[in-house]
Formats: sequence, structure tokens, C-alpha cells
Amino acid sequence: MTIRKTADGRTIQGFKMKLYEGFAEEYEKRHNELWPEMQDMIHEYGGHNYSIFIDKETNTLFGYIEVDDPEKYAESADTPINRKWWDFMASVMETNADNSPVTVDLPCAFHLD
Repeated sequence: MTIRKTADGRTIQGFKMKLYEGFAEEYEKRHNELWPEMQDMIHEYGGHNYSIFIDKETNTLFGYIEVDDPEKYAESADTPINRKWWDFMASVMETNADNSPVTVDLPCAFHLD
């Protein structure tokens, strides 16, 4: 897989997830009210320009994030606030046994700053 970076050196990561039928509005509402401590954690672990898009026809989510250091950002999964967020979101989307979202990484085929 080709690793793409932004002009300022951040690694670009794309992924998809899946909502349960009928939960697109609730998913968007919860993210519009994202907890300040969750926002702080994302930035603390080097996440920037984080966007999630919803395909309401298929209930597929597409996520895009730029990270300073992919290994450091991966450590954010084990923070208490992230685990709390996963538990909060588990009722609206497909999850693994630990309530982490079922996520499929998507390779970046093209990027233009």
C-alpha cells in the first residue's frame, strides 16, 4: 500500500465503517456534540483534519484523518475516553466484541494539497 502524506508531512488515513439502519441522524447528532475531552485526546495523539462522511443509501461511513505519527495515533485506542466513546457509539453502528467500530482501512489512491 502506498502511504500518502500531506504537504506538511502528516500521514493520510482513510477508512470505512457501517451504521445500523436508521441511525444516520443519531450518529451525526452525537458527533456534532463530540465531548471536549474526546476532541482534546484526538489532538493530543496527533489527529488533525478529521472528517467522517455518511452514505445514507448504504449506511456506510467514510472517515478521513491526517495524523502526525500513525503509531502514536494508534495508541489513542487504549485511552479511557476513547473506550468510553466506543461504548457510547456501539448502539448505532457495527462493532467488535470490545465495542470498537468494525473498521476497514482504505488505501489512498490520490491526494492533492
